[in-house]
Amino acid sequence: MFSLYDVIVVGAGHAGCEAAAAAANMGSKVLLVTMNMQTIAQMSCNPAMGGIAKGQIVREIDALGGYSGIVTDLSLIQFRMLNRSKGPAMWSPRAQSDRMLFAAKWREMLEQTPNIDFYQDMVKGLLIKDGRCQGVVTGLGHEIKSKTVVLTNGTFLNGVIHIGDKQFGGGRVAEKAATGITEQLISLGFESDRLKTGTPPRVDGRSLDYTKMEEQQGDDTITGFSYMNVPTIKASEQRSCYITYTSEAVHEMLKTGFDRSPMFQGRISGTGPRYCPSIEDKINRFAERERHQLFVEPEGFNTVEIYVNGFSTSLPEEVQYKALRLVPGFENVRMFRPGYAIEYDFFPPTQLQFSLETKQIPNLFFAGQINGTTGYEEAACQGLMAGINAALKSSDKAPFVLKRSDAYIGVLIDDLINKGTEEPYRMFTSRAEFRTLLRQDNADLRLTQRGYDLGLAKQDRLDKMLAKKTGVEQVKTILKEQSVEPAEANIFLEARHSAALTQKQRLNQVLLRPGIDILALCENLPTVKNALQAFDQETLEEAEIQVKYDVYIEKENELVNKMSQLENLVIPDSFDYSKLVSLSNEARQKFNKIRPHTLGQASRISGVNPSDVQILMVYMGR
Repeated sequence: MFSLYDVIVVGAGHAGCEAAAAAANMGSKVLLVTMNMQTIAQMSCNPAMGGIAKGQIVREIDALGGYSGIVTDLSLIQFRMLNRSKGPAMWSPRAQSDRMLFAAKWREMLEQTPNIDFYQDMVKGLLIKDGRCQGVVTGLGHEIKSKTVVLTNGTFLNGVIHIGDKQFGGGRVAEKAATGITEQLISLGFESDRLKTGTPPRVDGRSLDYTKMEEQQGDDTITGFSYMNVPTIKASEQRSCYITYTSEAVHEMLKTGFDRSPMFQGRISGTGPRYCPSIEDKINRFAERERHQLFVEPEGFNTVEIYVNGFSTSLPEEVQYKALRLVPGFENVRMFRPGYAIEYDFFPPTQLQFSLETKQIPNLFFAGQINGTTGYEEAACQGLMAGINAALKSSDKAPFVLKRSDAYIGVLIDDLINKGTEEPYRMFTSRAEFRTLLRQDNADLRLTQRGYDLGLAKQDRLDKMLAKKTGVEQVKTILKEQSVEPAEANIFLEARHSAALTQKQRLNQVLLRPGIDILALCENLPTVKNALQAFDQETLEEAEIQVKYDVYIEKENELVNKMSQLENLVIPDSFDYSKLVSLSNEARQKFNKIRPHTLGQASRISGVNPSDVQILMVYMGR
């Protein structure tokens, strides 16, 4: 019934979908196994992609040849570029998606990808022979063999759902949990632990009074996520989101359910996400706050279902309902289903190599929430990297690894492997020390050539990137060589509250002035318009960013070069840390557990001090 596969992907969430697509597009024969073919790429929580740092990750996935950016653009109902008032390193795209269309587009793209087979069943175990993973065992008793296996189980591993004092097994509401894998992995020597996440109630949009809320519209220009500029909706067709607030009355009503809260009564042992706490946790931790912001988000074009972002909870259903009715605009709310918390198994990611292959069992890869992360974007990028490396491993090729200076994806994986996580890991721009280099606008310039070299990004994507790169350099040359006369520029400059020119000046120097942007120069100065009319907006804006931030980019590149010196100092796998009696006990334990490959990696391990790295450096120098 089943042939030998190169890659079996277990789970069809965001990580699993990207893993299957990447491996298949690189030429591997792939089997995607899911417990339910109807929930492929399900948006289990909020119907949105991107956001601060997360938007950069989606752009990086797209630049490498992944699908998340394209699917998001094909299913978005609203688009916003966040942090436009700040520098370009902080700009982050975010989209509200049509939940059902998002899943449908993902399945459509997967089914149109050659080399992917599908099978609906639960995977209850792994085929392990001679210490290596060689396939999976399904609930129906099938043994399916493969060269590599990627586990992307999400919240399904021994998942338990909590609503007030009720609890029941499940990986999502109305979907059963997955059992057997955790127990087998523990028997093979893996460490596991429990984490918790939650979701808010869904409500009927027809029962809300939007006049009592603040409307939040999309951008006038939709740039989207994919560098391939796939079709998106018109700006005028976007659906609005709305903002409202809780109150002291809402908080008091929620407190009446605290004695039945699974979180406060100790029925949940897993740690929840610090940066996305439940509403009861917010009230408890921030008692001085009189209100909390709620985002009222539509779930699609053709549904009245609303996602109440910011009201994640596991309180009893009747308490949720009574509290919601006290929120402005929700006085007559009808609830589709209550919010709930879900607790699930994960495996501390310090047990992984940088390729996301497990150290314990060769040919076995982990990606997504099984590694302790939270968020669609974090899961998707891990799935992409695991799929790439599973395909490479099945062909006996060297792994593909991104450094911290290459991508936010590199930062995420480096953090997980070196520091581990005791709470659901979420990406922030502050986690990246090279964020001026790792912008959302230049992910294609950073990564598309590498995706193409892997056989993942296609020729048309590479051609588009190379054309952009050439265009940017041409624009920068024009700005550097051409000048503008005071008579032409001063009216425009004075209108922008910028000092008048006393003599002609190079265009790149004019562009460096605060409040001056390249599109405005093109619109108002004939000299600039004539010189740059052949270039599109994306090329012009990229050139502007490189001109304005040239000094900062150069400084970060110098820092990358200094850091790379430590990365080039390789530590042998057989290195005996017990010889270094000067090391702190914690550093010795961490080094023995994680087995860093380079001094750079050793320096980033949580609990390791600079003095420990110096000791290691001196010893290796000898």
